[in-house]
Amino acid sequence: MKDYEEITSFLGEWGPFQKVIFLLLSLSSIPNGYVGMAMVFLADIPPHRCRVPQLNFSGFGLDLNYSIPLQEVKGEVILSRCTRFKEQLDSATGFGNETEGCLDGWEFSKEQYRSTIVTEWDLVCDNAWKTPFTVTIFFFGVLSGSFLSGIISDRYGRRFIFFATLALQTVFSILQASANSWELFCALYFIVGMGQIANYCAAFVLGSELLIRNVRINFASLGVSMCYAIGYTALPMFAWFIRSWRILLIALSIPGFLYIPLWWYIPESPRWLLSQGRVKEAEDIIRAAARKNGITPPDVIFKPEDCEQLMENKESQRLYTWLDLIKTTNIRNITLISIIIWIVISMTYYGMSLNTPNMDGDPYFNCLVAASSEFLGYGSIWLFIRYTPRRFTLPFTMILSGTLLLIIKFIPQDMHALSLTLVMIGKTGVTGAFGFLYLYGTELFPTVVRNMALGATSMASRVGSTVSPYIAYMGTYNKILPYILMGGTTVIAGVLSLLLPETKGEQLPEFINQVKPLRCMGTNRASRDGQRQKGNAQVGNEVNNIQE
Repeated sequence: MKDYEEITSFLGEWGPFQKVIFLLLSLSSIPNGYVGMAMVFLADIPPHRCRVPQLNFSGFGLDLNYSIPLQEVKGEVILSRCTRFKEQLDSATGFGNETEGCLDGWEFSKEQYRSTIVTEWDLVCDNAWKTPFTVTIFFFGVLSGSFLSGIISDRYGRRFIFFATLALQTVFSILQASANSWELFCALYFIVGMGQIANYCAAFVLGSELLIRNVRINFASLGVSMCYAIGYTALPMFAWFIRSWRILLIALSIPGFLYIPLWWYIPESPRWLLSQGRVKEAEDIIRAAARKNGITPPDVIFKPEDCEQLMENKESQRLYTWLDLIKTTNIRNITLISIIIWIVISMTYYGMSLNTPNMDGDPYFNCLVAASSEFLGYGSIWLFIRYTPRRFTLPFTMILSGTLLLIIKFIPQDMHALSLTLVMIGKTGVTGAFGFLYLYGTELFPTVVRNMALGATSMASRVGSTVSPYIAYMGTYNKILPYILMGGTTVIAGVLSLLLPETKGEQLPEFINQVKPLRCMGTNRASRDGQRQKGNAQVGNEVNNIQE
C-alpha cells in the first residue's frame, strides 16, 4: 500500500479540520492533569494529636503538655501524634507517665484543610499505611486501564475508547466524592485510574493518527502536554479555594461534562479503519475533512491496488494481540527497552510530584511551582523535537535530570533554595521526557498495534508509579534518599535509551515488519534490514510467514 500521508496530502496540514481536532483533543487532556495529582491535597496529613476528652476542648494549647508527650519530627519538637499519657486520678495533673494509643481518636488542625480523606477516616498512626496505599490503588487502576484500553482500542476503535473512558473518569469521580468508607473510596479510585490513563492514551493516539507531520509533532509535544499541565496547574488553585475534599472532588469532576459535544466533532481514525479493511468509512471521514477545509477530494482516494494488501489481510489484522509486540526481533527489542524506560520515568515523575508536601514551605505554592515546571518541560522538549534527533532528546533529558537529582545529596542542608532549584530543573527534564515518550512511542510502533503498544508500555510504567507513593513516603524520614533512588535509575535508563532507533522525519510504520532495528546492530545491518522490511511491506503476509 502507498503511504497514507502521501495519499491524503491533498487535505493540507493545517486547515479548519486539523485545527478543530488539535484544539478539542488537546483540551480533553486537562482533566487528566489534575485527576491523578489530586491526592496531593485530598490525602494530605494535617497536624494532629490524640483526642483527650478530659480537656473538653479541641484546640492546641499548653495544657496539652500534661496529657500528651512530646516528640521530635524533622528537628522540630511537637506534641506526639500517636500517643497520650494514661489518665491517673491521684496525680496533680490527672495524668501519669505511662503512655497509650489514641483510644478516643484524633484531633486534626483545621488551619489548612476543613477535611481530607485522612481526617475523614483517621488514616494516621497504625493506619498511616493506607494513605500511600490509596495512591497505589489508583495506579493499579491505571495499570489495568492501560492493559484493557489498548486491546479495546485496537479492536473497536480509538474514538469509542476515548469517549467511554472520558465518561468513566467523570462519573466515578463524582461517585467517589460520596464514598462513606475508605474501602469504597479506593474501589472507585481504582476505576477512575482505569479511565484516566485510557482516555489520555486514546486521545494521544487519535490525534497522532488524524494529524500529520509537523502538526502531529506539535500536538504531541505541545497540545496534549500543555493542556495536561494546565489541568495540573489548576489543581492548587481549586484546592486553595475549596478546603473540603468532597467538594473539591466534585468541583474537579464537573468539567468532564463539558466534553460531551466533542462526540459530534471528533471522528474515528482513518488509519485505524484502513488497518481493519474498512476503506469506505475511512474515505467518508477524509471527504468530510476535505469539505471542512474547502477542498475538493479526488473521486477515488484509496485505489484498489493501494488497498489490496489491506483487503487480503482484513481478518488477520483484526486479531492482533499482545504477543505481536514480541513477535519479531525488532519489535521485541523496542518493546522491552521501552518498558524499562517507561517504568523509570514514571517512578521518577510521580515520585517527585507526590513528594511536594514533604518540601519546605506552603503546599499550595510548592504544587503550583511543580505544576508550572511542566510548561517549561514541555516547551523545552518541543524545541528539542523540532531541532534535534530523537536519539539525542530522550537520553539528554533523562541523564541531565538524573544527574541533578544525584547532586542534591552534596548540597548543604541550609541551602534550601539551591536544592529546590535542582529539584525543579530535574522535574522539568523528567516531565519533558515523559511527554516525549508518547510521541516517540507512536513513531516506533506500527499502526496495527500502536495503541496496544502504548497501552502495554504505559501499563508497565505503572510498576514505577505504583511504588512512587512509597518513594515519596521515604521523604518523611530522609529527604535525600528519594532523590538518590530516582536520580540513579533515571541516569541508567537514559544510557539505555541510546539504543533506540532514529524516527525523526520518517513515515509512521503501518505493519510489524516495518519496525526498525536497534542501533546497536550496526549501520550496515540496519540498512539491510530497512531494505528488507520495505520489501516485506509490499508482499504482506507471504513474507511475514517466512520471517516467522
